[in-house]
Amino acid sequence: MNEKIMLIDDEKGIIAVMKTYFEMSGYRVVTACDGREALRKISCMPDLVLLDVSMPDMDGITVCQTIREHITCPVLFLTARDETADKIRGFSAGADDYIVKPFDLDELGARVAAHLRRENRRQGKSSLRFFSNMVIDYASREITIGGTPVTLSRKEFDIVELLSVHAGQVFDRERIYETVWGLEGDGSSDTVMEHIRKIRAKFSAVSLHNYIETVWGVGYRWNGSNKCV
Repeated sequence: MNEKIMLIDDEKGIIAVMKTYFEMSGYRVVTACDGREALRKISCMPDLVLLDVSMPDMDGITVCQTIREHITCPVLFLTARDETADKIRGFSAGADDYIVKPFDLDELGARVAAHLRRENRRQGKSSLRFFSNMVIDYASREITIGGTPVTLSRKEFDIVELLSVHAGQVFDRERIYETVWGLEGDGSSDTVMEHIRKIRAKFSAVSLHNYIETVWGVGYRWNGSNKCV
């Protein structure tokens, strides 16, 4: 085990406890006590980020939105709040999971390990698929439409990956949520609707093709044909 974890929290006591725990578990650890310090240190390219939501000056939502432009690793929010609206804001900003304080260190460690295992499996893929004028590179997690790159958040790409790999198959929101967020997901399937809305907006900015079709009353399916609607 040699993965690097970045811990971002303004509570130094929590940082110290987590740093000791993860270093004893064999991880390399980088710490930051506020959002601006985190942005200065993000060039260390961590394999996973644990990010407190409620920080002064620059909160976790803002930090996540900023670093998502540069990293694709899992981002797990640490928060004292357990409100659905807050979680949807976090997922929309690019978070992959929510951990509610106070938390059990062993459970936190298990969630971190699960996300890293999933990340390692994804990095092992090396295939391209072509849909109409779209090219998806599953290894590099890149999408181009007509040669124009389309930047998706981590979860947005995960949804596209799920639907496109099973093109033509209908997935309801609950199944998409369970597959993409996994057992550690603690939000709502309504989050899927928001992510798909954003994906469609990014695709429609460069193409008339409707890649994600709504099957009313059932769910969504990938449309890789040349038909434009």
